[in-house]
Amino acid sequence: MGTVLDTTVFVDLERQAHATLRADVGVLLAERLAQAVGEDEEVAIATITASELLHGVHRASAEHRGRRQAFVETILSVIPALPFDLVTARVHARLWAELAAAGSDVGAHARVVAATAMSSGWSVATGNLRQFHQIAGLRVIEFT
Repeated sequence: MGTVLDTTVFVDLERQAHATLRADVGVLLAERLAQAVGEDEEVAIATITASELLHGVHRASAEHRGRRQAFVETILSVIPALPFDLVTARVHARLWAELAAAGSDVGAHARVVAATAMSSGWSVATGNLRQFHQIAGLRVIEFT
């Protein structure tokens, strides 16, 4: 069993690191993960989360780009990315159809994160409970 970390986890982590002037992002991440999911829980990100984090680097102002890039590269070097493979695609298609039939949606990226977690039998840790609680069968962990 493991936990897929949603982008909101890293947005919160980056804000905390910046606000407290902590440069040891890896240590901060380990502390926060131990609180949220436990010290021995295996964690990963969906590949779409890697894309969202890298998008943030490209969108950052010149003044903040270096700091953000260092933060994101640290994350990408210590947290593995789970691929969007055919098994995940099948889960994603089912989730998408179920949400559409119910007249709701959580957004394309959240569906990919959820499908990645569910195809591995994992949970999702997020700061966006409202969005992920709409997905039947997904175990969601609040990351605050």
